[in-house]
Amino acid sequence: MMQQAVADYFARFGVPMEVVSFVDRPIGHFIDGRETVATADRIDLVEPFTRSRLTGVVNGTAADVDMAVASARGALAGPWGKMSALDRQKLILRLAAAMETDADVLAHLEAIGVGKAISDARLIDVPGSIANLEYFAGWTSKLDGRTTNAVALPGESFTYTIKEPVGVVAAIVPWNFPLQILSWKLAAALACGCTVVCKPSELTPLSAMRLAHLASKVGFPDGVINVVNGYGHVIGQALASHRGIDKLSFTGSTRVGTSVGKTALETMKRLTLELGGKSPVIVTGKADLDIAASAILVGIFMNSGQVCDAGSRVYADASIHEELLARLRTGAEDMPIGAGLDPNSKITPLVSSAHRSSVLQHIDAAHAEGAVLVTGEGSGGGGREDGILQPTIFDQCSEKMGIFREEIFGPVLGVSRVNTLDDAVERANSSIYGLAAAIYSDSVDETIALSRRLKAGNIYINAHGLVDPTMPFGGLGASGFGKDMGPEQLDGFLSTKSVYVQLNR
Repeated sequence: MMQQAVADYFARFGVPMEVVSFVDRPIGHFIDGRETVATADRIDLVEPFTRSRLTGVVNGTAADVDMAVASARGALAGPWGKMSALDRQKLILRLAAAMETDADVLAHLEAIGVGKAISDARLIDVPGSIANLEYFAGWTSKLDGRTTNAVALPGESFTYTIKEPVGVVAAIVPWNFPLQILSWKLAAALACGCTVVCKPSELTPLSAMRLAHLASKVGFPDGVINVVNGYGHVIGQALASHRGIDKLSFTGSTRVGTSVGKTALETMKRLTLELGGKSPVIVTGKADLDIAASAILVGIFMNSGQVCDAGSRVYADASIHEELLARLRTGAEDMPIGAGLDPNSKITPLVSSAHRSSVLQHIDAAHAEGAVLVTGEGSGGGGREDGILQPTIFDQCSEKMGIFREEIFGPVLGVSRVNTLDDAVERANSSIYGLAAAIYSDSVDETIALSRRLKAGNIYINAHGLVDPTMPFGGLGASGFGKDMGPEQLDGFLSTKSVYVQLNR
């Protein structure tokens, strides 16, 4: 069970007893409408701030995946598959309402699992997840096919298409926004009539398990939403290779996504991969520097930099470079640092000691390669015992350095001076990634022209990291393919059947 350091941490910040009772127990799978434990083997969950054991989660196997897939296929052929679109809509809305009632518990689970700021979990993660379910609930009754007139067939015919659920969906969810990214995949899949087997990160399974319990409570048929816990190389690969899975939606690193994607294609699954990023930020000489500096700091330091579309490399026009850098430094040094459960904290622990060590290696490499430290962690830094790294900014960065090439996934920002917009665009587009890009300028002409030239799936103008259920999210190149959210996501969970009817024969 949880160690005393975690219990003391919870008591210090008044964690509700409902949260404590949910986490202070062995965590199983959620299969066929109930939580189940098929093995005594456990993975320790470590709370990021105290670095102490929180609880244990079942270490799943391929046999557990088989059970979950069988349950999902049974629900698809049974009550869920036979349910009317409007009844599905009502259930999705009931789940959203239950999440709203449970919002404080869900926010605590995100802060406890990821180590993130509970203020962000309350204002961003939980409301965003609910909004996504509410938005896609409305699509359940609007997934129509079409009728058309054949243009090349002899005689008379009647032709039409039917939209049908693709089947059983495997949703592989990362650890940085476990609830919100699960909602991206779950909402669209449910709206289309699919059933789901979710594999959360072994680091952060709590909110997925809570959501599955809520879904069962509000009346979802058994087997519609399943959660299988365990390591990615076991559970993720088993889902990717399983012939009972019709669609795989994966969010995670480019390295793991490439491996999982190759396995999925061996059984010709539908596939969506939302992978890594190294998002460029262009600040022109016409930018409002107050707006730019504030938004850049949010874009890189939100969730302590553990964001796939984080704006991690800034190209600043020479005319404003020094002034922008000064504002970035002041803003970074003023950021409140502390425990995830502290409502005043903005920079909080990284998710694990292993990930923190990885980020520190990137920081050491930036020092060694000649980047100039503006503020934050020095070479060989990271001496704190609470898992936190200071917001770190380097100047005089270049594409020859790892800080401008590699996804660091931590609170580390690189800045470079540019003399022309052409130079900025060329350097921004030099990355293998293409998830997002940001532009700061008060010139409408300048921002529109730049948005057309930048190679990225998401363009932010005078802001960063905006997300809305109506807008598709996904990237290019090494950032993957396919979309989460927006109407564009729906086609990934639907199959189209063409029907020809010959008349007057």
